[in-house]
Amino acid sequence: MKTKTTKIIYWSGAIFMSLWFGASGFFELTKNPVVWDITQQLGYPPHFIYILGIFKISGILILLFPNKLLRLKEWVFAGMFFDIIFAFFSKIAVLGFSATIDAIITFIVLSITYIMFRRLYTPKLIFGEVSNIK
Repeated sequence: MKTKTTKIIYWSGAIFMSLWFGASGFFELTKNPVVWDITQQLGYPPHFIYILGIFKISGILILLFPNKLLRLKEWVFAGMFFDIIFAFFSKIAVLGFSATIDAIITFIVLSITYIMFRRLYTPKLIFGEVSNIK
């Protein structure tokens, strides 16, 4: 796969994930009833919902910062994976499988985005904070 194609796929996924997690984080911080009702129905306490919102907004800011903060981006991807996995299993346990479709789609998009991230930035570059992209 050409580097240009990899970049397009990566940035498309990064933008999608930023919109997804940005909206979710915003709704958690502004106490949107739809997000809060579902999250509390899943058994999460209010203080945890605020923390999720703060970390989601912080994470997307790091994710959208081009060619920098590569090590932090690894942490952002990890946090997003954990969030999606916890959401999936919480929803399946409380609401049933039909409520997990959003988590499944988001997991697929995030996985593809992360694979493209790793193609663009090798571990040596990530942990050495040197960019090979011009």
